[in-house]
Amino acid sequence: MSDPPQYKLYPYTVGGGEGMLRFIFRRLGVFVLVVWLASTVNFIVPRLAPVNPIRERLLQAVAQGGAAKSDLEKVVAYYEAKFGLDQPLWKQYLNFMWDTLHLDFGVSISNFPAKAMDIILRALPWTLVFLTVAVLIAFAVGTILGALIAWPRAPRFLQFLVAPLLTLSAIPYYLLGLVLIFLFAFTWRIFPMGGGYDLGVVPKLSLSFLANAAKHSVLPALSIVLSGIGSWALGMRGMMVSTLGEDYIALAEAKGLPGREVFMRYAIRNALLPQTTSLALSMGTVAAGAVIVEVVFGYPGVGTILYQAIRTFDYFVIYGVVMMIIVSIGLVTFALDVLYPLLDPRISYERK
Repeated sequence: MSDPPQYKLYPYTVGGGEGMLRFIFRRLGVFVLVVWLASTVNFIVPRLAPVNPIRERLLQAVAQGGAAKSDLEKVVAYYEAKFGLDQPLWKQYLNFMWDTLHLDFGVSISNFPAKAMDIILRALPWTLVFLTVAVLIAFAVGTILGALIAWPRAPRFLQFLVAPLLTLSAIPYYLLGLVLIFLFAFTWRIFPMGGGYDLGVVPKLSLSFLANAAKHSVLPALSIVLSGIGSWALGMRGMMVSTLGEDYIALAEAKGLPGREVFMRYAIRNALLPQTTSLALSMGTVAAGAVIVEVVFGYPGVGTILYQAIRTFDYFVIYGVVMMIIVSIGLVTFALDVLYPLLDPRISYERK
């Protein structure tokens, strides 16, 4: 009688560092391909119209007249010289890709002669600090709450949190922001109503300015945290319910392992993987800013810059923000692929 087939527990398992290096180079190749395709789409889309929409927008602005007419005419001249609209399409494409490689997206239409990338970089630190802290707090609190709600041995009062969490997850964070402004800024006047810092304050790296900026960021961050906690908690609760039915959980309990060890080492660790993927994608979009929240609070982040660029058809700033989103998502996804084996021992880079 033949032996039963042997199934491999770790389908990609271990041999050395060569498989990992091959994987990393392959993922780097995918990242470069994605950035190239995104840049190509950025180049092609405006040129699908019978006329170049960017140039037409500039000419419309010039036709409106006013004090900025000479500046806008300079923008038109700058744009035609920089991107060579009178040159063959393939040469325009090469110039565009070269400039994109150097993060040079041209000058802003509505803030000439400021460069689009300079405008984005001035707003980027505000968004990165504010959104990163808010997303991480929402992820940590929501994930822990979701895991505890699904755990059978957790205190029963946690079950009453399901309805409030479901409600929070269903409310858009900008609506929560309006409620927070009414309560804590308009009614009780605990926090400022908007802005990144008080009027008259000069931005500089000092404790007084950082404290002032932190006070202004509490309400927009709180709106994202409250809404995010509900979403993360419900997602983790669903994953924990599925995980608790797995055989390895029953085996761990049958071996007499303490409930805390089963909860931490077996349940949470396996249920956390989809949550980690979602967190990585959320962190990848942090560079885009929380557009509506930043607009509601008048926060000087990338979201506000993007909103203003869309309103004024400032294509160069839009190009810069879109490329930054694509690059950040690609980098975060690449880092997640490399770190996954540390989270799940079943994943490795070597083939047996």
